Amino acid sequence: MLDSLGKIQNPLIRSIAAATTTFSAVIITSAVLIGFTKPRDESIHRLSVYGSLLAAGCGAIVGLVAVKNTDSTRESQETNQASSQKQANNGQVWQDWRNFVVIRKVKESEEITSFYLKPQDGGSIPGFKPGQFLTIKLDIPGKDKPVIRTYSLSDYSESGTYYRLSIKREGAPKNSDLPPGVASNFMHDRVKEGTIIPAKPPAGKFFLDINKSLPAVLISNGVGITPMMSMAKACQNFNSTRHLWFVHGARNGKFHAFENEIKAIAQQYPKLKIHCRYSRPEPEDHGKYHSVGYVDAELIKQSIAPEIEKIYGSKDAEYFLCGSPPFLQSLREGLKEWVVPEDRVFFESFGGGAKTSAASKSTTAQNTGNTHNAEIVFAKSGKTLNWEDSDGSILEFAEANGIDADFSCRQGICLTCTCKINEGEVEYEEPPAGTPDEGSVLICVAKPKSSRVVLDL
Repeated sequence: MLDSLGKIQNPLIRSIAAATTTFSAVIITSAVLIGFTKPRDESIHRLSVYGSLLAAGCGAIVGLVAVKNTDSTRESQETNQASSQKQANNGQVWQDWRNFVVIRKVKESEEITSFYLKPQDGGSIPGFKPGQFLTIKLDIPGKDKPVIRTYSLSDYSESGTYYRLSIKREGAPKNSDLPPGVASNFMHDRVKEGTIIPAKPPAGKFFLDINKSLPAVLISNGVGITPMMSMAKACQNFNSTRHLWFVHGARNGKFHAFENEIKAIAQQYPKLKIHCRYSRPEPEDHGKYHSVGYVDAELIKQSIAPEIEKIYGSKDAEYFLCGSPPFLQSLREGLKEWVVPEDRVFFESFGGGAKTSAASKSTTAQNTGNTHNAEIVFAKSGKTLNWEDSDGSILEFAEANGIDADFSCRQGICLTCTCKINEGEVEYEEPPAGTPDEGSVLICVAKPKSSRVVLDL
């Protein structure tokens, strides 16, 4: 009854309804009792009428009170629902894809554009470790399925109200049969303010621990600067006593992203030292760079290490590397020759991921005399297929057979292609930079090792 009354919006009508209901109930009850006891006694008849009127008055009062209580209950329920919705929108419980709105688009250089993303649901977003990436999903015209890519987060906002992705427009890779970067070109040409982009929570094992006191050297070239920006800002905000060296290589001023932004950070963060090296500077670039050439281990050894030793009395430091594959290889080899401990070097590569043609793989296998066949069971897809050396990685083999698999970097770095292995063993041509969870493999750089492999794909 109270729930029914609570649905009546007008308080007067609700009160009358309560009174009428109570009056009717008492009258009916009285009539039944009188009919069975003293049907001809007029005093009892009068008593029943008075009692009914009194009951109607009490019913009206009870109706008002009950309605107020019902209103309070409803308000409480609505508050709880709103609270639950807010919690559901909170980034801390965000599990899978979540829609983000592009609120701002900024050109940073000739090749790099930044995209600022806020959650469409208006909820909060979780923090992340500086250096991590965001996985996004793009519905690109002409593609029969969404394109999934990962991009480093290039900002570290104290407010935690947005994410920033800074994306390089990719051309066609040299010496490969791959087309220009379909995702990066779509982002540059088609995405604008107001565009909705689904994203997964920040992830990645390439990040700076802001709680450490050991000096850190952030070394990048090209778009590899993006995670370094996040690292520098995080230290500025949360550990400004830590010494950082920010070393970046660019072609010239036109291709130097975040030049003014990193200088502004250094003005507020005295323990951040910057060294920019241009490979082909223009006359108008005077004052924007510190040296000419390519960033390499020799630059670190001759220019950065002495500064670290002068401050700390030791050259011991952490090195974070991010950039193109040749840049990364050169630095890793140089630091190794310089006897920098491997546990002091952290890296992530951008670009590349070119496929080798099947014919080339087949020729290589024949020349080495090593051939290997395996049965791969794609459990979710319901396919059991025979793999050969010439089929390449498990990812390439899956794609060739119409099996949908997530991927991004194709180099074993971003972890997007991580897949659970239910049976068998795989091997990597080279140890991947990314480390999948136990019981999972990176199929973009993995091949079967055992004669039978069962994947949760």
